[in-house]
Amino acid sequence: MATNRDVTKSYSDSQHIEKLERLVACMKEGKAFEIQIDNERIRVPERAEFSIEHERGDGMEELEFQFRWTMED
Repeated sequence: MATNRDVTKSYSDSQHIEKLERLVACMKEGKAFEIQIDNERIRVPERAEFSIEHERGDGMEELEFQFRWTMED
């Protein structure tokens, strides 16, 4: 059984670019995407739902690229 987790990790520009390029390649090929975040390997299945979220408030703005899926094998 997986435990709850809420982690935000910052990367350098070159690390962001590398991760996004791998993500785009997987999406174009219809493949799952794997990424390691804070010492845990995450597998985003090809069936994951993709959305973009924008928030504004208290003088700040936030843009999130979000993938959501159920924990199935």
